[in-house]
Amino acid sequence: MSQEKQTVALISLFASGFLAASKFAVGLMTGSLGILSEAVHSLLDLGATAITLTAVRISDRPPDRTHHFGHGKVESVAALAETGLLFLTCAWIVWEAGKRLLFEDVHVEVTWIAIAVIVASIVIDFNRARVLRRVARKYNSEALEADALHFSSDMLSSMVVLAGLGLTWAGYPWADALAAIGVSIFVCLAGWRLGRRTINTLMDAAPTGAYERIAGIANETDGVLALDRLRVRPGGATLFVDIDVLIARTLPFDRVTAIQNRLVADIRASFPEADVSVTARPVQLDDETIFDKVMLISRRRGLAVHHVTVQHIGERLSVSFDIEVDGQMPLGQAHELADALERSIAAELGSDVEVESHIEPLHVATLAGSDIPEDRRDAYLGALRRLAPDTRMLTDVHNVRARENEHGVFVTFHCRVEPSARVEEVHEAVDALEHAFRQEMPEVRRVIAHAEPLSATA
Repeated sequence: MSQEKQTVALISLFASGFLAASKFAVGLMTGSLGILSEAVHSLLDLGATAITLTAVRISDRPPDRTHHFGHGKVESVAALAETGLLFLTCAWIVWEAGKRLLFEDVHVEVTWIAIAVIVASIVIDFNRARVLRRVARKYNSEALEADALHFSSDMLSSMVVLAGLGLTWAGYPWADALAAIGVSIFVCLAGWRLGRRTINTLMDAAPTGAYERIAGIANETDGVLALDRLRVRPGGATLFVDIDVLIARTLPFDRVTAIQNRLVADIRASFPEADVSVTARPVQLDDETIFDKVMLISRRRGLAVHHVTVQHIGERLSVSFDIEVDGQMPLGQAHELADALERSIAAELGSDVEVESHIEPLHVATLAGSDIPEDRRDAYLGALRRLAPDTRMLTDVHNVRARENEHGVFVTFHCRVEPSARVEEVHEAVDALEHAFRQEMPEVRRVIAHAEPLSATA
Protein backbone atom coordinates (compact mmCIF):
# COMPACT_ATOMS: atom_id res chain seq x y z
CA MET A 1 0.00 0.00 0.00
CA SER A 2 2.68 2.50 1.10
CA GLN A 3 4.93 1.80 -1.90
CA GLU A 4 2.25 2.48 -4.54
CA LYS A 5 1.14 5.71 -2.88
CA GLN A 6 4.73 6.95 -2.60
CA THR A 7 5.51 6.00 -6.21
CA VAL A 8 2.65 8.03 -7.71
CA ALA A 9 3.49 10.96 -5.41
CA LEU A 10 7.15 10.85 -6.51
CA ILE A 11 6.20 10.76 -10.22
CA SER A 12 3.89 13.72 -9.64
CA LEU A 13 6.79 15.58 -7.95
CA PHE A 14 9.06 15.16 -10.98
CA ALA A 15 6.24 16.23 -13.33
CA SER A 16 5.63 19.41 -11.29
CA GLY A 17 9.32 20.27 -11.37
CA PHE A 18 9.53 19.79 -15.15
CA LEU A 19 6.40 21.87 -15.84
CA ALA A 20 7.45 24.69 -13.51
CA ALA A 21 10.87 25.03 -15.18
CA SER A 22 9.40 24.88 -18.69
CA LYS A 23 6.68 27.45 -18.00
CA PHE A 24 9.08 29.90 -16.34
CA ALA A 25 11.44 29.73 -19.31
CA VAL A 26 8.66 30.22 -21.88
CA GLY A 27 6.91 32.89 -19.78
CA LEU A 28 10.07 34.97 -19.53
CA MET A 29 10.70 34.53 -23.26
CA THR A 30 7.21 35.60 -24.33
CA GLY A 31 6.31 38.01 -21.52
CA SER A 32 2.95 36.22 -21.06
CA LEU A 33 1.46 36.77 -17.61
CA GLY A 34 -0.83 33.83 -18.22
CA ILE A 35 2.15 31.52 -18.74
CA LEU A 36 4.06 33.07 -15.82
CA SER A 37 1.03 32.61 -13.58
CA GLU A 38 0.94 29.00 -14.68
CA ALA A 39 4.67 28.75 -13.89
CA VAL A 40 4.10 30.06 -10.36
CA HIS A 41 1.17 27.69 -10.10
CA SER A 42 3.39 24.77 -11.11
CA LEU A 43 6.09 25.89 -8.65
CA LEU A 44 3.50 25.80 -5.88
CA ASP A 45 2.42 22.42 -7.20
CA LEU A 46 6.01 21.29 -6.75
CA GLY A 47 5.94 22.33 -3.09
CA ALA A 48 2.50 20.84 -2.58
CA THR A 49 3.54 17.53 -4.12
CA ALA A 50 6.65 17.44 -1.92
CA ILE A 51 4.35 17.92 1.08
CA THR A 52 2.11 15.12 -0.24
CA LEU A 53 5.05 12.75 -0.67
CA THR A 54 6.18 13.41 2.90
CA ALA A 55 2.62 13.04 4.19
CA VAL A 56 1.95 9.64 2.59
CA ARG A 57 5.22 8.33 3.96
CA ILE A 58 4.31 9.41 7.48
CA SER A 59 0.63 8.45 7.28
CA ASP A 60 1.40 4.79 6.60
CA ARG A 61 3.33 4.38 9.83
CA PRO A 62 1.54 2.08 12.30
CA PRO A 63 0.13 3.40 15.61
CA ASP A 64 2.66 3.87 18.38
CA ARG A 65 2.61 4.80 22.07
CA THR A 66 2.23 8.48 21.25
CA HIS A 67 -0.13 8.28 18.27
CA HIS A 68 -2.68 5.66 19.31
CA PHE A 69 -4.89 6.22 16.25
CA GLY A 70 -2.04 6.12 13.77
CA HIS A 71 -0.59 8.97 11.66
CA GLY A 72 -3.32 9.26 9.03
CA LYS A 73 -4.26 12.86 9.83
CA VAL A 74 -0.90 14.10 8.60
CA GLU A 75 -2.44 13.79 5.13
CA SER A 76 -5.16 16.24 6.18
CA VAL A 77 -2.50 18.66 7.45
CA ALA A 78 -0.68 18.33 4.11
CA ALA A 79 -3.93 18.97 2.22
CA LEU A 80 -4.54 22.08 4.34
CA ALA A 81 -1.04 23.34 3.49
CA GLU A 82 -1.82 22.83 -0.19
CA THR A 83 -4.99 24.86 0.25
CA GLY A 84 -2.98 27.76 1.62
CA LEU A 85 -0.62 27.59 -1.35
CA LEU A 86 -3.56 27.62 -3.76
CA PHE A 87 -4.95 30.82 -2.27
CA LEU A 88 -1.54 32.46 -2.34
CA THR A 89 -1.42 31.66 -6.05
CA CYS A 90 -4.79 33.33 -6.54
CA ALA A 91 -3.72 36.52 -4.79
CA TRP A 92 -0.54 36.86 -6.83
CA ILE A 93 -2.24 36.19 -10.18
CA VAL A 94 -5.08 38.67 -9.57
CA TRP A 95 -2.61 41.34 -8.44
CA GLU A 96 -0.42 41.01 -11.52
CA ALA A 97 -3.38 40.78 -13.90
CA GLY A 98 -4.94 43.92 -12.41
CA LYS A 99 -1.72 45.88 -12.85
CA ARG A 100 -1.43 44.86 -16.51
CA LEU A 101 -5.05 45.66 -17.29
CA LEU A 102 -5.06 49.05 -15.56
CA PHE A 103 -1.57 50.44 -15.45
CA GLU A 104 0.90 48.60 -17.69
CA ASP A 105 1.20 48.03 -21.41
CA VAL A 106 2.97 44.70 -21.77
CA HIS A 107 3.73 43.09 -25.12
CA VAL A 108 3.06 39.35 -25.23
CA GLU A 109 4.79 37.31 -27.92
CA VAL A 110 2.90 34.18 -28.90
CA THR A 111 5.29 31.46 -30.11
CA TRP A 112 4.91 27.82 -30.97
CA ILE A 113 7.08 26.94 -27.95
CA ALA A 114 4.59 28.65 -25.65
CA ILE A 115 1.71 26.76 -27.24
CA ALA A 116 3.62 23.47 -27.03
CA VAL A 117 4.46 23.92 -23.35
CA ILE A 118 0.83 24.68 -22.43
CA VAL A 119 -0.47 21.73 -24.47
CA ALA A 120 2.12 19.44 -22.85
CA SER A 121 1.06 20.75 -19.45
CA ILE A 122 -2.59 19.86 -20.17
CA VAL A 123 -1.67 16.32 -21.25
CA ILE A 124 0.61 15.74 -18.24
CA ASP A 125 -1.93 17.13 -15.74
CA PHE A 126 -4.71 15.01 -17.22
CA ASN A 127 -2.72 11.78 -16.86
CA ARG A 128 -1.31 12.38 -13.41
CA ALA A 129 -4.69 13.59 -12.07
CA ARG A 130 -6.25 10.37 -13.36
CA VAL A 131 -3.57 8.17 -11.77
CA LEU A 132 -3.59 10.09 -8.48
CA ARG A 133 -7.39 9.90 -8.24
CA ARG A 134 -7.35 6.13 -8.84
CA VAL A 135 -4.74 5.49 -6.14
CA ALA A 136 -6.40 7.96 -3.75
CA ARG A 137 -9.73 6.12 -4.03
CA LYS A 138 -8.03 2.75 -3.70
CA TYR A 139 -6.33 3.71 -0.41
CA ASN A 140 -8.71 6.48 0.74
CA SER A 141 -5.81 8.96 0.76
CA GLU A 142 -6.77 12.61 1.34
CA ALA A 143 -3.34 13.92 0.37
CA LEU A 144 -3.34 12.12 -2.99
CA GLU A 145 -6.94 13.13 -3.65
CA ALA A 146 -5.97 16.74 -2.92
CA ASP A 147 -3.17 16.41 -5.47
CA ALA A 148 -5.60 14.97 -8.03
CA LEU A 149 -8.03 17.84 -7.50
CA HIS A 150 -5.15 20.28 -7.70
CA PHE A 151 -3.97 19.00 -11.07
CA SER A 152 -7.48 18.79 -12.47
CA SER A 153 -7.80 22.51 -11.80
CA ASP A 154 -4.34 23.02 -13.33
CA MET A 155 -5.51 21.35 -16.52
CA LEU A 156 -8.54 23.65 -16.79
CA SER A 157 -6.50 26.74 -16.00
CA SER A 158 -3.97 25.78 -18.70
CA MET A 159 -6.85 25.63 -21.16
CA VAL A 160 -7.82 29.17 -20.15
CA VAL A 161 -4.22 30.35 -20.70
CA LEU A 162 -4.19 28.64 -24.09
CA ALA A 163 -7.37 30.49 -25.04
CA GLY A 164 -5.81 33.75 -23.83
CA LEU A 165 -2.74 33.19 -26.01
CA GLY A 166 -5.01 32.54 -28.99
CA LEU A 167 -6.90 35.81 -28.46
CA THR A 168 -3.62 37.68 -27.94
CA TRP A 169 -2.29 36.33 -31.24
CA ALA A 170 -5.58 37.43 -32.87
CA GLY A 171 -4.96 41.03 -31.78
CA TYR A 172 -6.46 41.29 -28.28
CA PRO A 173 -3.49 41.82 -25.92
CA TRP A 174 -5.68 42.22 -22.83
CA ALA A 175 -6.85 38.60 -23.25
CA ASP A 176 -3.67 37.30 -21.63
CA ALA A 177 -4.37 39.17 -18.35
CA LEU A 178 -8.00 38.07 -18.41
CA ALA A 179 -6.83 34.49 -18.93
CA ALA A 180 -4.63 34.88 -15.85
CA ILE A 181 -7.67 36.02 -13.82
CA GLY A 182 -9.54 33.00 -15.19
CA VAL A 183 -6.74 30.79 -13.88
CA SER A 184 -7.14 32.37 -10.44
CA ILE A 185 -10.87 31.60 -10.44
CA PHE A 186 -10.18 27.92 -11.09
CA VAL A 187 -7.53 27.90 -8.40
CA CYS A 188 -9.87 29.56 -5.87
CA LEU A 189 -12.63 27.04 -6.54
CA ALA A 190 -10.25 24.13 -6.14
CA GLY A 191 -8.83 25.63 -2.94
CA TRP A 192 -12.29 26.19 -1.48
CA ARG A 193 -13.42 22.61 -2.09
CA LEU A 194 -10.18 21.16 -0.82
CA GLY A 195 -10.05 23.40 2.24
CA ARG A 196 -13.62 22.63 3.30
CA ARG A 197 -13.05 18.90 3.14
CA THR A 198 -9.72 19.10 4.94
CA ILE A 199 -11.05 21.21 7.80
CA ASN A 200 -13.99 18.81 8.22
CA THR A 201 -11.53 15.93 8.52
CA LEU A 202 -9.32 17.72 11.02
CA MET A 203 -12.43 18.54 13.07
CA ASP A 204 -13.42 14.83 13.04
CA ALA A 205 -16.52 15.39 10.90
CA ALA A 206 -18.08 12.05 9.99
CA PRO A 207 -18.25 11.25 6.25
CA THR A 208 -21.62 12.12 4.74
CA GLY A 209 -24.14 9.36 5.39
CA ALA A 210 -21.76 7.23 7.50
CA TYR A 211 -23.61 7.84 10.79
CA GLU A 212 -27.01 6.93 9.32
CA ARG A 213 -25.72 3.76 7.63
CA ILE A 214 -23.90 2.48 10.73
CA ALA A 215 -26.86 3.32 12.98
CA GLY A 216 -29.12 1.36 10.63
CA ILE A 217 -26.77 -1.64 10.74
CA ALA A 218 -26.75 -1.57 14.57
CA ASN A 219 -30.54 -1.35 14.85
CA GLU A 220 -30.96 -4.30 12.46
CA THR A 221 -28.52 -6.58 14.32
CA ASP A 222 -30.23 -9.43 16.18
CA GLY A 223 -29.82 -9.07 19.95
CA VAL A 224 -29.28 -5.29 19.88
CA LEU A 225 -32.12 -3.56 21.76
CA ALA A 226 -31.14 -0.02 20.81
CA LEU A 227 -28.25 2.19 19.73
CA ASP A 228 -27.01 4.10 22.77
CA ARG A 229 -24.10 6.10 21.31
CA LEU A 230 -22.24 6.28 18.01
CA ARG A 231 -19.12 8.26 17.16
CA VAL A 232 -17.52 8.18 13.73
CA ARG A 233 -14.38 10.01 12.70
CA PRO A 234 -11.91 9.67 9.83
CA GLY A 235 -8.19 9.31 10.40
CA GLY A 236 -6.34 9.13 7.12
CA ALA A 237 -7.34 5.94 5.33
CA THR A 238 -9.05 4.57 8.47
CA LEU A 239 -12.60 5.26 9.64
CA PHE A 240 -12.75 4.94 13.43
CA VAL A 241 -16.17 3.78 14.70
CA ASP A 242 -16.92 3.83 18.43
CA ILE A 243 -20.38 2.37 19.10
CA ASP A 244 -22.33 1.56 22.27
CA VAL A 245 -25.39 -0.69 22.04
CA LEU A 246 -27.93 -1.86 24.60
CA ILE A 247 -28.49 -5.57 25.12
CA ALA A 248 -30.53 -7.65 27.58
CA ARG A 249 -28.49 -8.19 30.73
CA THR A 250 -29.75 -11.77 30.97
CA LEU A 251 -27.82 -12.88 27.89
CA PRO A 252 -24.84 -15.20 28.49
CA PHE A 253 -21.37 -13.89 27.77
CA ASP A 254 -20.84 -15.99 24.65
CA ARG A 255 -24.08 -14.64 23.18
CA VAL A 256 -22.98 -11.05 23.93
CA THR A 257 -19.63 -11.70 22.24
CA ALA A 258 -21.41 -13.16 19.20
CA ILE A 259 -23.61 -10.05 18.92
CA GLN A 260 -20.55 -7.78 19.08
CA ASN A 261 -18.67 -9.82 16.47
CA ARG A 262 -21.66 -9.81 14.11
CA LEU A 263 -22.04 -6.03 14.44
CA VAL A 264 -18.33 -5.48 13.71
CA ALA A 265 -18.50 -7.77 10.67
CA ASP A 266 -21.61 -6.04 9.27
CA ILE A 267 -20.08 -2.56 9.68
CA ARG A 268 -16.84 -3.63 7.99
CA ALA A 269 -18.84 -5.15 5.14
CA SER A 270 -20.13 -1.63 4.37
CA PHE A 271 -16.95 0.23 5.43
CA PRO A 272 -13.91 -2.02 4.79
CA GLU A 273 -11.57 0.67 6.10
CA ALA A 274 -13.37 0.85 9.47
CA ASP A 275 -11.68 0.25 12.81
CA VAL A 276 -14.69 -0.70 14.95
CA SER A 277 -14.95 -0.70 18.74
CA VAL A 278 -18.24 -2.06 20.15
CA THR A 279 -19.33 -1.69 23.77
CA ALA A 280 -22.34 -3.76 24.83
CA ARG A 281 -24.21 -2.17 27.73
CA PRO A 282 -26.52 -4.58 29.58
CA VAL A 283 -29.93 -3.23 30.61
CA GLN A 284 -32.84 -4.65 32.56
CA LEU A 285 -35.91 -5.52 30.51
CA ASP A 286 -39.43 -4.67 31.63
CA ASP A 287 -40.53 -8.28 31.22
CA GLU A 288 -37.53 -9.77 33.03
CA THR A 289 -38.71 -12.60 35.29
CA ILE A 290 -37.47 -13.55 38.74
CA PHE A 291 -36.05 -16.72 37.18
CA ASP A 292 -34.08 -14.58 34.70
CA LYS A 293 -32.67 -12.47 37.54
CA VAL A 294 -31.62 -15.48 39.62
CA MET A 295 -29.89 -17.11 36.63
CA LEU A 296 -28.19 -13.82 35.70
CA ILE A 297 -26.76 -13.28 39.21
CA SER A 298 -25.54 -16.88 39.41
CA ARG A 299 -23.83 -16.63 35.98
CA ARG A 300 -22.07 -13.45 37.03
CA ARG A 301 -20.60 -15.37 39.98
CA GLY A 302 -19.70 -18.37 37.83
CA LEU A 303 -22.09 -20.67 39.71
CA ALA A 304 -24.47 -23.27 38.32
CA VAL A 305 -28.00 -23.35 39.74
CA HIS A 306 -31.10 -25.33 38.84
CA HIS A 307 -34.55 -26.18 40.17
CA VAL A 308 -35.34 -22.52 40.77
CA THR A 309 -38.69 -22.31 42.57
CA VAL A 310 -40.53 -19.03 43.14
CA GLN A 311 -43.47 -18.82 45.55
CA HIS A 312 -45.67 -15.99 46.80
CA ILE A 313 -46.37 -16.56 50.50
CA GLY A 314 -48.96 -13.90 51.25
CA GLU A 315 -47.17 -10.61 50.71
CA ARG A 316 -43.74 -12.22 50.84
CA LEU A 317 -41.67 -13.68 48.04
CA SER A 318 -39.86 -16.99 48.52
CA VAL A 319 -37.08 -18.16 46.17
CA SER A 320 -35.32 -21.50 46.46
CA PHE A 321 -32.82 -23.25 44.21
CA ASP A 322 -30.11 -25.89 44.03
CA ILE A 323 -26.54 -24.69 43.71
CA GLU A 324 -23.86 -27.00 42.30
CA VAL A 325 -20.27 -26.83 43.57
CA ASP A 326 -17.23 -29.08 43.26
CA GLY A 327 -17.92 -32.23 45.24
CA GLN A 328 -14.40 -32.07 46.73
CA MET A 329 -14.89 -28.54 48.06
CA PRO A 330 -14.99 -28.16 51.88
CA LEU A 331 -18.49 -27.44 53.19
CA GLY A 332 -17.39 -24.19 54.82
CA GLN A 333 -16.18 -22.77 51.51
CA ALA A 334 -19.28 -24.03 49.68
CA HIS A 335 -21.54 -22.44 52.29
CA GLU A 336 -19.76 -19.08 51.85
CA LEU A 337 -20.42 -19.22 48.09
CA ALA A 338 -24.09 -20.10 48.62
CA ASP A 339 -24.51 -17.41 51.29
CA ALA A 340 -22.96 -14.74 49.07
CA LEU A 341 -25.24 -15.76 46.20
CA GLU A 342 -28.30 -15.60 48.45
CA ARG A 343 -27.36 -12.08 49.60
CA SER A 344 -26.91 -10.91 45.98
CA ILE A 345 -30.31 -12.29 44.99
CA ALA A 346 -31.96 -10.70 48.03
CA ALA A 347 -30.35 -7.34 47.18
CA GLU A 348 -31.73 -7.58 43.63
CA LEU A 349 -35.27 -8.71 44.55
CA GLY A 350 -35.78 -6.71 47.75
CA SER A 351 -34.88 -6.91 51.43
CA ASP A 352 -38.09 -8.74 52.40
CA VAL A 353 -37.52 -11.66 50.02
CA GLU A 354 -36.82 -15.11 51.44
CA VAL A 355 -33.93 -16.88 49.69
CA GLU A 356 -32.92 -20.49 50.37
CA SER A 357 -30.36 -22.66 48.61
CA HIS A 358 -29.53 -26.35 48.57
CA ILE A 359 -25.89 -27.31 47.97
CA GLU A 360 -25.24 -30.21 45.60
CA PRO A 361 -21.96 -31.76 44.41
CA LEU A 362 -20.96 -31.01 40.85
CA HIS A 363 -18.74 -33.73 39.42
CA VAL A 364 -16.37 -31.71 37.28
CA ALA A 365 -13.92 -34.55 36.61
CA THR A 366 -14.30 -36.76 33.55
CA LEU A 367 -15.09 -40.34 34.53
CA ALA A 368 -13.60 -43.40 32.84
CA GLY A 369 -16.55 -45.47 31.62
CA SER A 370 -17.18 -48.50 29.46
CA ASP A 371 -20.08 -50.06 27.57
CA ILE A 372 -21.79 -52.92 29.41
CA PRO A 373 -22.16 -56.31 27.70
CA GLU A 374 -24.84 -56.69 25.04
CA ASP A 375 -26.92 -59.16 27.07
CA ARG A 376 -27.27 -56.72 29.97
CA ARG A 377 -28.12 -53.87 27.58
CA ASP A 378 -30.79 -56.02 25.97
CA ALA A 379 -32.21 -56.76 29.43
CA TYR A 380 -32.46 -53.02 30.13
CA LEU A 381 -34.13 -52.47 26.74
CA GLY A 382 -36.67 -55.23 27.43
CA ALA A 383 -37.50 -53.84 30.86
CA LEU A 384 -38.01 -50.31 29.54
CA ARG A 385 -40.25 -51.47 26.70
CA ARG A 386 -42.28 -53.59 29.10
CA LEU A 387 -42.74 -50.77 31.63
CA ALA A 388 -43.37 -47.93 29.13
CA PRO A 389 -47.04 -48.82 28.37
CA ASP A 390 -47.88 -48.41 32.06
CA THR A 391 -47.30 -44.66 31.67
CA ARG A 392 -50.11 -44.50 29.03
CA MET A 393 -48.01 -41.90 27.16
CA LEU A 394 -44.51 -43.12 26.32
CA THR A 395 -44.03 -45.45 23.32
CA ASP A 396 -41.30 -46.81 21.04
CA VAL A 397 -38.36 -47.01 23.43
CA HIS A 398 -35.17 -47.01 21.31
CA ASN A 399 -31.51 -45.89 21.22
CA VAL A 400 -30.83 -47.51 24.60
CA ARG A 401 -27.24 -47.08 25.79
CA ALA A 402 -25.73 -48.36 29.04
CA ARG A 403 -22.29 -47.40 30.39
CA GLU A 404 -20.61 -48.28 33.66
CA ASN A 405 -18.14 -46.23 35.73
CA GLU A 406 -16.96 -46.09 39.34
CA HIS A 407 -20.29 -44.59 40.45
CA GLY A 408 -22.44 -47.29 38.87
CA VAL A 409 -24.45 -47.89 35.69
CA PHE A 410 -25.81 -44.99 33.64
CA VAL A 411 -28.63 -45.74 31.18
CA THR A 412 -29.91 -43.40 28.46
CA PHE A 413 -32.80 -44.00 26.07
CA HIS A 414 -35.16 -42.26 23.62
CA CYS A 415 -38.95 -42.63 23.51
CA ARG A 416 -41.82 -41.11 21.54
CA VAL A 417 -44.82 -39.04 22.66
CA GLU A 418 -47.77 -37.34 20.99
CA PRO A 419 -46.64 -33.86 19.86
CA SER A 420 -49.67 -32.24 21.54
CA ALA A 421 -48.74 -33.57 25.00
CA ARG A 422 -47.74 -30.91 27.54
CA VAL A 423 -44.12 -30.87 28.73
CA GLU A 424 -45.23 -31.15 32.34
CA GLU A 425 -47.22 -34.31 31.60
CA VAL A 426 -44.33 -35.84 29.65
CA HIS A 427 -41.91 -35.09 32.46
CA GLU A 428 -44.15 -36.84 35.00
CA ALA A 429 -44.48 -39.87 32.73
CA VAL A 430 -40.71 -40.06 32.21
CA ASP A 431 -40.12 -39.80 35.98
CA ALA A 432 -42.57 -42.64 36.58
CA LEU A 433 -40.83 -44.86 34.02
CA GLU A 434 -37.39 -44.07 35.42
CA HIS A 435 -38.56 -44.86 38.99
CA ALA A 436 -40.14 -48.18 37.97
CA PHE A 437 -37.05 -49.14 35.96
CA ARG A 438 -34.67 -48.48 38.85
CA GLN A 439 -36.87 -50.54 41.15
CA GLU A 440 -36.24 -53.54 38.88
CA MET A 441 -32.59 -52.70 38.18
CA PRO A 442 -31.12 -51.40 41.48
CA GLU A 443 -27.55 -51.42 40.11
CA VAL A 444 -28.50 -48.53 37.79
CA ARG A 445 -27.27 -45.27 39.31
CA ARG A 446 -29.02 -42.89 36.93
CA VAL A 447 -31.51 -43.00 34.04
CA ILE A 448 -31.61 -40.24 31.41
CA ALA A 449 -34.59 -40.18 29.06
CA HIS A 450 -35.03 -38.14 25.89
CA ALA A 451 -38.67 -37.76 24.84
CA GLU A 452 -39.37 -36.77 21.25
CA PRO A 453 -42.55 -36.30 19.18
CA LEU A 454 -43.87 -39.19 17.14
CA SER A 455 -42.99 -37.39 13.90
CA ALA A 456 -39.29 -37.02 14.82
CA THR A 457 -36.69 -39.14 13.00
CA ALA A 458 -34.59 -41.55 15.00
